[in-house]
Amino acid sequence: MIRQVYLDNAATTPVKKQVLDEMLPFFKEKYGNPSSIYRLGQETRNAIDEVREKVANVINAKPREIYFTAGGSEADNWAIKGIAFANKDKGNHIITSKIEHHGVLHTCEYLEKNGFEVTYLDVDENGIVNMEQLKDSITDKTILISIMFANNEIGTIQPIEEIGKIARDNKVYFHTDAVQAIGNINIDVEKLNIDLLSMSAHKLYGPKGVGALYIKQGVKIHPYMHGGAQERNRRAGTENIPGIIGFGKAIELAYETLDEHNERLTKLRDKLIRDIKENIEYVRLNGHPDKRLPGNVNFSFEFIEGESLLLSLDMLGICASSGSACTSGSLDPSHVLLAIGLPHEIAHGSLRLTLGDFNTEEDVDYVVESLIKVVDRLRQMSPLYENVKKK
Repeated sequence: MIRQVYLDNAATTPVKKQVLDEMLPFFKEKYGNPSSIYRLGQETRNAIDEVREKVANVINAKPREIYFTAGGSEADNWAIKGIAFANKDKGNHIITSKIEHHGVLHTCEYLEKNGFEVTYLDVDENGIVNMEQLKDSITDKTILISIMFANNEIGTIQPIEEIGKIARDNKVYFHTDAVQAIGNINIDVEKLNIDLLSMSAHKLYGPKGVGALYIKQGVKIHPYMHGGAQERNRRAGTENIPGIIGFGKAIELAYETLDEHNERLTKLRDKLIRDIKENIEYVRLNGHPDKRLPGNVNFSFEFIEGESLLLSLDMLGICASSGSACTSGSLDPSHVLLAIGLPHEIAHGSLRLTLGDFNTEEDVDYVVESLIKVVDRLRQMSPLYENVKKK
């Protein structure tokens, strides 16, 4: 029987048993509509409010500043479109980076077709935003800066506090996509000067289809969805009660064991990086060597295609990816890897391995052993590699 090793935790995570157990009663026994005034409805309303408080406490926000969504992409869309249309009387300029998740990039592209101007900041070879370019890009028409907290492909963590200060000093709203950061990093929205922050439950062992947007009190933003009075008239639609309950338990568990989680994953990550570098030639670690998420490993393997690498690993029971889960079906090289300066041919040979709470040292050993064999086999079929060997 083929061993299965799941190393795509940046794409999604399995729901933990404690999370599922917390959700189950809300499918059958506690099923009331939170907008109802009778006891069954008020019971679910109170449960949602408790989760709102849990999420708020984790990021040092107020419960009334937390709005539940259907996930991170919706939160990104709401933050950017909501700010853009609510503040167009002040200006029409938005600043973001070239390595954002497509939930941000495609939203910005949509706004460009609707009269807004967008500046896409460069990043250095490690994926850090060019801070001088950020400062120089701000004009009297700038209404929003949207920079992700940590990159979903290469794991690089941005200087969020510095970006937040620049935004605050220039009286510009600051949004950060923290989907990969929540559950891996301590976040204080007040200290970091964050006005809007996107989250998603399924990246931290919660259910899919639920997330949240933090909106600082006083921020001028349009509602995302019109209809009922849910989420204080800003996001209509009956709440996903089991999902919200699961999100609350998942985020609670994540921050109860955050230090232990980070220490263990960092140790496994560093071992995986070290063992790959020591045993496979012509490889490049992508992302910042130190300022990176604890479970993120991203390598480019020269002379081979990423798709062939993924399929070969899958046959050995190893689940990995070549980048964002939202673009895994694309044949184009990663926009993140191109932005950090990799040529197309090397960007095509990228592999993202993301560790999680259920991975072990034995998993790492198995993956490295498998990679050595797979990379060697694929390179033997590469004319480019043959030319390098002859030289």
